Amino acid sequence: MTSERVEWPETGELVVATVNRITGYGAYVMLDEYGREGLLHISEISSTWVKNIRDFIREKQKVVLKVLQVDSRKGHVDVSLRRVSKVERREKIRSWKKDRRAESLLNQASEKLGISPEAMNEKAGFPIEKEFGGLYEGLEKTANEGATILTKLGIPEDIATTLENIAKERIRAILVKRTGLLELECTKPNGAVIIRDALSRAQNMKTPKEAKIRVYTVSPPSYRIEVLAENYKEAEILLQKAADTALQTVTKLGGQGDFRTEK
Repeated sequence: MTSERVEWPETGELVVATVNRITGYGAYVMLDEYGREGLLHISEISSTWVKNIRDFIREKQKVVLKVLQVDSRKGHVDVSLRRVSKVERREKIRSWKKDRRAESLLNQASEKLGISPEAMNEKAGFPIEKEFGGLYEGLEKTANEGATILTKLGIPEDIATTLENIAKERIRAILVKRTGLLELECTKPNGAVIIRDALSRAQNMKTPKEAKIRVYTVSPPSYRIEVLAENYKEAEILLQKAADTALQTVTKLGGQGDFRTEK
């Protein structure tokens, strides 16, 4: 929905980009969400020494970058690859894919109704983004609650109904998964009961509506925690909380344990 998109990214923003060409001093990338070219200097590719840039990136590759500096007067954008964490990269790509999917669904509605994409954006896309903070979020809510939430925004009924039907057919809740491994031991006579209680407390922790926690035995003393949540940040937080709950329960009653996340 480029007609209402800000022309330039903000400093510190994460952007999805396509590597256009590689030079001896870095790479020129196209910022997919802005249609602007940016420079990824060799010093911002990796925290380690870069001998060959193509060991880290290649032409036509999609990458997530952090905006370091924007000079709109000169048409210049500096970006960094090394300053983007793995969690930030996963979350940004997931968000970007959702946005592309939502735009595709809006285009399907415009074709079905014989309305131009520009008119569809004006009548439905922009109002949905403004109300729900994102097009995908609005369509997801429409799939769950019906076209009424769109007509309340002043969106014509035929467009609202069409979007509801498409959203119900094409949108499914997308949850991300994070796992970790617990090592729990308790040599007390009732040690097995203590560990079982600790794992039960972790699994039955209070979670957001869509999130789920599952704890199962690998091979004593190893136990795996699996978390499903709407985004990686939420999944990481819940995973750590579940692990802390189990560890605190066991250690408080005389046992011991350890925890590590799995990639």
